Amino acid sequence: MISAYTGTQIREAETPFLEAGAGAVLMQRAAYGLANAVVRELRTRGERLYGASVTVLAGKGNNGGDGLFAAAMLAGRGMRTTAVLTGGEAHPEGLAAFEKSGGHVIRLTQGNVTAAAAAAASSGVVIDAVLGTGAHGGLRGPAAELVEAMGRSRSGFVVACDIPSGVDADTGEAHAPVLRAELTVTFGAAKAGVLADPGADFAGRVQVIPIGIEAALPDPALRRLQSGDLAVLLPHPGRRSHKYSRGVLGVVAGSQQYPGAAVLACRGALAAGVGMVRYLGPPEVADLVRRSCPEVVCGSGSAADAHVQAWLLGPGIDEHAHEQLERVRDAAATGLPVVADAGALPALPRTLTPQFVLTPHAGELETLLARYGAAPGRPGVEGATLAAARRASDLTGATVLLKGATTLVAAPSGAVFSQDDATPWLATAGSGDVLAGILGALLAQLAGGTGTFASLGIRADDRWAGIAALAASVHGRAGSLASDGGPVTASDVAQSVREVIAKL
Repeated sequence: MISAYTGTQIREAETPFLEAGAGAVLMQRAAYGLANAVVRELRTRGERLYGASVTVLAGKGNNGGDGLFAAAMLAGRGMRTTAVLTGGEAHPEGLAAFEKSGGHVIRLTQGNVTAAAAAAASSGVVIDAVLGTGAHGGLRGPAAELVEAMGRSRSGFVVACDIPSGVDADTGEAHAPVLRAELTVTFGAAKAGVLADPGADFAGRVQVIPIGIEAALPDPALRRLQSGDLAVLLPHPGRRSHKYSRGVLGVVAGSQQYPGAAVLACRGALAAGVGMVRYLGPPEVADLVRRSCPEVVCGSGSAADAHVQAWLLGPGIDEHAHEQLERVRDAAATGLPVVADAGALPALPRTLTPQFVLTPHAGELETLLARYGAAPGRPGVEGATLAAARRASDLTGATVLLKGATTLVAAPSGAVFSQDDATPWLATAGSGDVLAGILGALLAQLAGGTGTFASLGIRADDRWAGIAALAASVHGRAGSLASDGGPVTASDVAQSVREVIAKL
């Protein structure tokens, strides 16, 4: 599992070390890790180290010091190094080490932005070490102009030092201009801001360099499940399992306008291993479900009479499907775990519990927040996804899965999961219905157990968020597998879920 922290948490963990006089040691460890990351990248690309060109954009603070020390180490490997001092000044010891190594220094001014940008753009590697985790807001003055000019040119391989300058380490908000990195080398632990959108857009791959503060870190602000975690959490039927012990999922989905949503949701649930699916809906939709998924038990009765372990509500239900919306209300009142997709959200009670998992995309989350008097607008949601998901969970009392390039799952306790396993090709009609089915199936199978979650440090109250993160990861991996680098349909994704789970 990847644990990520806010910049504030990192700085608090560093404080005892700094007070004990170990600041220089921490900086050397960070710089050494950064320099080695650049070396490994060049070797992976088949490029020579000797004679390679590196430019470090160095701010006045410790982040700039990390970059300057790293550049000095790279100069010792025979690389040609340039430092652009974006604030005119620099970390004294870092600058002294850089100059001693023979590096070339450019002090950025209003008059040499174009020349400095050209010099940086001509380098094989650019290290962004302008702003660190303690910065608030974005680049200003000549530094901002420099990054804007570099953005218009074809720069070399960009490595962000700790965090891309202009990305908020706590929230993931991005304050333009931001130099898009292909690799972020971060120190001590991953920063929450690079595992949430839009910060993740600028971070590229994230590599964590231990520097010795790790044991002092508190509970993470954000976590990301990896393959080993998924293998632990996925349900494993026992020798004497039967269809009822493996979970029964009730599905209220589909309408005359969107009948296919019910089919895709049921396919996703079946592929994720639930023991039985019971579908409730209009006869014409039920007929389509039967033809597509003969394993599903279909009916048109009341949700109150159905014997299930969890509910999936909402895919393909529009505002005119009054009978379906009434079933949604009845199912929500049963006290069972619930996945509530878009169409169900208006029919839910105002106050919910963590076992309700809401699955909006950004536009639907905007509408949901407005219902509670919080109206950031869609740009406000997309520009601060972490804050928006947390706010929605806090207002509703529910677990909120915000779909996007990076899927965030926020629990009312404040725990957050971030999954980034998907291909952009997964942005296709019906994909969310399959995700809802996978999530519903896992809720039905895992709702009663807490032991496996505790083994990963996930508290019992947060297991609903853990299940949602598990579903998001399986869904994303199924999309990537089905796509194989090209277009994919929701049906393709559902078919790939079994293979993903089998491999895990």
